[in-house]
Amino acid sequence: MIIMLNANTYVTAQEGIGGTIRNQYEDFYVEEIPEIIPDGEGPNVYVWIEKLGRTTLDVVLDIARDLHISRKRMGFAGMKDKKAITRQWICIANMDSEEQFKQVEALDIYKTDFLKTVRGRKKLRMGQLRGNKFRILVKDLKDIEKSADVANEVLDELQHTGVPNYFGWQRFGKPRTITHLVGEALVENDLEKAVGVYIGNPQEDESEKNQKARQAYDDGNLEEAFNLMGKGMRYEKMMLKELVKASKKGELTDKDYMNALHALPKPLQRMFVHAYQSYLFNEAVSKRVEMGINKYIEGDIIIDTEEHIVRDKTPEEFQELIDNFQASPTCPLYGTKVPFAEDAVGKMEEDILTNYNITKANFEVPKMPRLGSHGLRRSMRFKVWDASATATDEGVLCEFSIDKGSYATAVLREIMKKDVI
Repeated sequence: MIIMLNANTYVTAQEGIGGTIRNQYEDFYVEEIPEIIPDGEGPNVYVWIEKLGRTTLDVVLDIARDLHISRKRMGFAGMKDKKAITRQWICIANMDSEEQFKQVEALDIYKTDFLKTVRGRKKLRMGQLRGNKFRILVKDLKDIEKSADVANEVLDELQHTGVPNYFGWQRFGKPRTITHLVGEALVENDLEKAVGVYIGNPQEDESEKNQKARQAYDDGNLEEAFNLMGKGMRYEKMMLKELVKASKKGELTDKDYMNALHALPKPLQRMFVHAYQSYLFNEAVSKRVEMGINKYIEGDIIIDTEEHIVRDKTPEEFQELIDNFQASPTCPLYGTKVPFAEDAVGKMEEDILTNYNITKANFEVPKMPRLGSHGLRRSMRFKVWDASATATDEGVLCEFSIDKGSYATAVLREIMKKDVI
């Protein structure tokens, strides 16, 4: 069984409690721990939203549409789960007038509540958050009390060792797990394949209508594909519109496929190569965790909590920093300029690229260089704090906070020891 896509190693030895999550969206609650709290003054309008069963990007596009402004004026610190209740700040830039402020307050966005609307001086950018707080109910357990005890044991251990910093399914898409495959095609410099994987490529767990639309694309019937596309295919339609237009002028070229990809919102365009990097990163983490999650190994590249590389320490000093969560070993998010570790760790990192028949240079994505990546070193573990598990009538309620950019499902898979989505 593939757990979390290329994530193959556990840190904790307890038998998993099993169970299920997300039986209903309300069972999974996420709240952003912000870096910036707007102070009530300034040209930008901040909204503290609570959304249910929607992606952050969908809410942002709806707000831009209803205000008749460019989506480029919208900012947020991070993407939050769709299948959950989530709270986060959304920022709308340059809304100076009182009238504009009232327009924002008056918005009625599907399955989204505006809990606070307040002015702020600075724009909100991706990554400007400290972390996220989670409250997740695990249901369908044989023995709730015993499961809560096991979950607390696992959480105690993880607070001591850290959690493998795997990317979760959200990074790759679920049930249609193709984001990293589009990225792989881009890294192979094959734009036609990248577009085909996204628009075509029907899968059994989709509605019959959507499968037919994708099949029509694969068969070369672009207009038929466009007309068959149902709900939830907003982005495919954006791309197809470009291709239908271009196909009227003759055979489709790389430039046409490039224009189709450019029709997507920029954050989504960037997610493709990121997802492929994440897929390879998970493999590196699996192999590095086997060597010891909280152990310094000669040749490791170590980063501190600000993500700066730490140099010129003795092995004992490195180990002390790791023990205190002041620094962590890293794995590569592969890219054109990412440095490899040395010795056994470095060889493991290089072998992964060799096995996929690619080199660092592939991440240039020559045909769409803006989607290429220099890569970087990312911590191979993350810190979990304020962690507890409580037995309730319905199951075990797991509560914890984790660093930004890390996945709650990486914590849950250690507790449940099963595929967690």
